[in-house]
Amino acid sequence: MTPQDASKRSLEICNMAPVIPVLVIEDVAVAKPLATALVKGGLPVLEVTLRTKAALDVISEMAEVEGGVVGAGTLLTPEDVTRSVAAGATFGVSPGSTPKLLDAAEAADLAMLPGAATSSEVMALLERGYTVQKFFPAEANGGAPALKAIGAPIPQVKFCPTGGVTPQNAPTYLSLSNTLCVGGSWVAPKDLIAQGDWDGITRLAEAASQLQR
Repeated sequence: MTPQDASKRSLEICNMAPVIPVLVIEDVAVAKPLATALVKGGLPVLEVTLRTKAALDVISEMAEVEGGVVGAGTLLTPEDVTRSVAAGATFGVSPGSTPKLLDAAEAADLAMLPGAATSSEVMALLERGYTVQKFFPAEANGGAPALKAIGAPIPQVKFCPTGGVTPQNAPTYLSLSNTLCVGGSWVAPKDLIAQGDWDGITRLAEAASQLQR
């Protein structure tokens, strides 16, 4: 997959909903009911971060949920790409990027949302052909004002800001012309997952899905 094709696919994915849930899951048993609750609430795109031992199994389980589009987050190495694709991930997200990581994703035909924090990183990815990127960590890097400032000289790049995004500041990000969607963990809080409160998670997803872009 070329960077141009990857960006086209990432654009389609980011346009599916205003919020991409960022999921850190320890227990594979909750994978299907959680994915079902989020999809039911209007958030079909699910990012499962590779931060737990269960992550790859969670991706495999969620990939079976009808209507869901499941990707792997926190991709750091070519091996992460290989394992994620084998598990059923249909897109990848990384906190930053390296040539080796992008080479692996392109060879595996995995659509990527590579991370960038500075104008130079944005430009380097754009030079390679990536016009859809992740702005990370969003709040620590100056939040919506910083992303707006980057967009002024580089309007051809669109973003999914992630990191510190909340229901309170998400509308500000989504109001920017260079923001397609946001990534956030608030739609799947640990306490509701632990309680198995899938209806509660669906309600949070429904509210998030109604955010204006």
